[in-house]
Amino acid sequence: MDKISLLQMRKQQLFEAGKTIREEINSLIDEDSFVELSAYSFSKNEFYGEEAQGEGVVTGFATVDDYPFYIVAQNPAVLSGGVSKANCEKIAKCLNQAEKASTPVIWLLSSLGVQLGEGIGALEGLADLILKASQLKGSVPQYLIVNGEVYGQLSVLSAIADFTFFIEKKSVLALTSPLVISAHDGKNLPKEKIGGYAAHTNTGIAAFEIKDLKAAREKISAINEILNVPLIDCDDLNEPIAALDKKCGVKEIMSVFDKGSTIELGADRSPEVKCVLGRVGGIAVAAVVFCGEDGVELTASNVRKIKDLAEFASCYDLPYVTFVNTVGVKADIETNSGTALKEIAELVSMLDCVGSGKISVVYGKATGLGYTLFASKSMGYDYVYAFANARIALFDSLQGAEIEYSGDNKADKAALAQKYGDENSDPFNAAKGGYIDNIIRPSAVRQYLIASLQTLLK
Repeated sequence: MDKISLLQMRKQQLFEAGKTIREEINSLIDEDSFVELSAYSFSKNEFYGEEAQGEGVVTGFATVDDYPFYIVAQNPAVLSGGVSKANCEKIAKCLNQAEKASTPVIWLLSSLGVQLGEGIGALEGLADLILKASQLKGSVPQYLIVNGEVYGQLSVLSAIADFTFFIEKKSVLALTSPLVISAHDGKNLPKEKIGGYAAHTNTGIAAFEIKDLKAAREKISAINEILNVPLIDCDDLNEPIAALDKKCGVKEIMSVFDKGSTIELGADRSPEVKCVLGRVGGIAVAAVVFCGEDGVELTASNVRKIKDLAEFASCYDLPYVTFVNTVGVKADIETNSGTALKEIAELVSMLDCVGSGKISVVYGKATGLGYTLFASKSMGYDYVYAFANARIALFDSLQGAEIEYSGDNKADKAALAQKYGDENSDPFNAAKGGYIDNIIRPSAVRQYLIASLQTLLK
C-alpha cells in the first residue's frame, strides 16, 4: 500500500474513533476552522490490549466568531475517556501552545477516570496537567464544559477554569464515582443528585447551566468579547433612567447596564448577590449588585462569590463596580463559627489587587462591614457615589446600636438615638467627611458611572 493510501486509511480510522467528539467540537467553532494537533498519537493499553486512538483526546486550535481558541476534548468513545500519562502529556502540550500564544482554552470533558492498567505514571501526568492548567489561570481564560460524566482527578480542572458549563440532563461532575459517594453515605442516590448542576450550586464551580453546546458557544463568544474589546460605541451615553427616581429596586439598577450586555455568573449560587459581566456606556466591567430590599446580610457563601468576581476582574483588568445594599455580616452562630471571616480577609486581598479601578454606588444601605468592604475610600475605591435616599451608618438601626452597647451601663440611650437614628444615617454626613464623592439623583447614576469609567480607561 502506498503512503498516501496508508495515510488515508489511518485518517479514516482516527475519524471513526472520534466521530462524535469531532461533531461536538464543530458545533462550538466556526465552520472548517479546526486544525488538529498531535492527531496520530497512539499508545497501547496493556489491560485492554487495544490502542488508545489519538490518546483518547482531541486537541487543536480553531476560531469562534473569528477569535482563536485552543480546544481540548476528551473522547469518551476511546476507553471511556480514560486518563493516561500519554493522554495528559498530549493535553499539556496543547496548553503550552495556548500559553505561548496567549490564547484562551475551551475544554470538553467526559471521562470516567484513570484508565485501568495505568500506574503511578498516570498520576504524574495528572499532576503535570493540573499544575499547567493552574499556571494559566489569570493569563489565559479557560472555559470548561462538563460534556457528560467527569469523575476522578480530572474534575479538579472544573474548579481551576474561569467558567464551567453544565449541560442540562447530561453533565455529572464528581471527585470519584457517584456510586461510591452514595454508598459511603449509606444512600442510593442517582448520579445527578451527587454531581449534577443543582448539586454544585454552592461549590462555586458551576457558572452556567446550558441546554446544549450551541448555548455554550454563545456564552463563550459574549464573554470573550467583553474580555478582548474593552470599549465599543454606545449611543445613549447621556440618557437618564427615570424609573430609578421612583423605585431603586434590582430591576431598575440592572437598567444601568447597556441593553443586552450583561452576563450573570453563578445565578443560582447565593442569589441575593448578582455577579455580572457587562458594559456601561460601551465600557466592559465586572459588577456586583446586592439584591435584598432591606439590605443583604453577608455570609461565607456570598462573600466567596464576590471574592471570585474580584479575582476575575483583577486577572483580566476589568473595572470593578459595586451597587451596594448590605447591612454587614449576618449575626448568627453558623456565620460566626464558619469560614466567613476567612472569606472576608481573602476578599480584602482580592479587592486590593483590582488594578483597573473600583467604583462604588450606594443605592440602599451600607452599614458596618458592608460600608467598610464595599464603599470605603480607604478600601481603595476610586469613586464612591450615594443615592440621596441611601443609608450609610455604623449600625443598621438604633436597635442594633442598643444591642451592641447593651452590656455597657454607661451607654446613654438618648445619645445613641441621636447618633444612630434614621436622620443621622443620611449620606450627607459621610460626604461631609470627604468619604463620598457625590450625592446623586438616582436617575443620573448612569452618566456618573460612564464619566468615571472613562477616566479609568487605560
